Amino acid sequence: MNLKFNRRQLLQRAALLGVIAALPRTILADIIGRTPPRSPFDDDSTAEQVTEGIDLSGQTIAITGANSGLGLETMRVLAMRGAHVIGIARTQAKADKACASISGDTTPMFCDLGQWDSVVHCADTIRALNTPLDGLICNAGIMALPELELSNGVEKQFAINHLGHFVLINQLLDTVLAAPEGRFTILSSRAHRRAENGIEFDNLDGSKHYDPWGAYGVSKLANALCAKQLASRISTSNAISNSLHPGVIQTNLVQHLPGWQQFAAEYFGWMFMKTIPQGAATTCYVATSPDVAGASGFYFSDCNVADDPDDSVYLKDDAMAAQLWEASERLTKDYLPTAPVIQADLPAA
Repeated sequence: MNLKFNRRQLLQRAALLGVIAALPRTILADIIGRTPPRSPFDDDSTAEQVTEGIDLSGQTIAITGANSGLGLETMRVLAMRGAHVIGIARTQAKADKACASISGDTTPMFCDLGQWDSVVHCADTIRALNTPLDGLICNAGIMALPELELSNGVEKQFAINHLGHFVLINQLLDTVLAAPEGRFTILSSRAHRRAENGIEFDNLDGSKHYDPWGAYGVSKLANALCAKQLASRISTSNAISNSLHPGVIQTNLVQHLPGWQQFAAEYFGWMFMKTIPQGAATTCYVATSPDVAGASGFYFSDCNVADDPDDSVYLKDDAMAAQLWEASERLTKDYLPTAPVIQADLPAA
């Protein structure tokens, strides 16, 4: 390879670097950032398979909803690969039981995502460990509540699935940014398609209308948009933020479904559902794979960047993502850090 440049070439390259450096940082991030390569994994892959050969020794990763289902399997596999996993559950007893049930280095903590002072307390406890957080996996959630319920003045699924995690993300932002390459991994869902009108900011309390699946879809769209906007706001750091659809899996989330649907899931789900090890695969892939390093602001499915034409157009709505962030700050302002690590006026991606 010829590495010699003449004077004209050198000046041209210097001028190009000057132009690039003068670009807004969000545009610069788009130029420098990269789309992860297509992985060899698919909907049949398991969490163990996608992390095979990955050594997570020395890393600390926190995950919500660690006491059952996808969260428990994710924690088990990450600990198997050498990570110190902070297993967060809604009560200390559930966290203790979950961490005791697996091998590896784990620390049980509790956090009730519907009680935002509990979220702040959990974040304080994690910060008190005085170690960078290499990953925060926002996994916990509730689904399809049959009747409208409110939490902190907003629809409960939105309050827990999105806003509770929003508080946790902001409270732990400096801890994740302190890691060499911190990762925010937020579980969304294909159910985001049920948010037919996107985030309806004038109906966050469900007072205008309420549909169990529609509200769940709004909360899952919010998860994806939160990851997207966060990616924009941390674009000049080494940290990344992505969301994902884990697949259709029978977990504790189905507890609010009608009896016949629970029956069908239990006895016929094998025909169309993923197993829990398969469902945890995309989470583990996005949270640990070297191929995802430097890739931020994406929505994954089956261990790859999703390219389903049926996905909602709102997934890529930068304006809606920015508006959601601002609305979330207003709704949770009493529980956010007094001196935010990232500026509230950063432009959307």
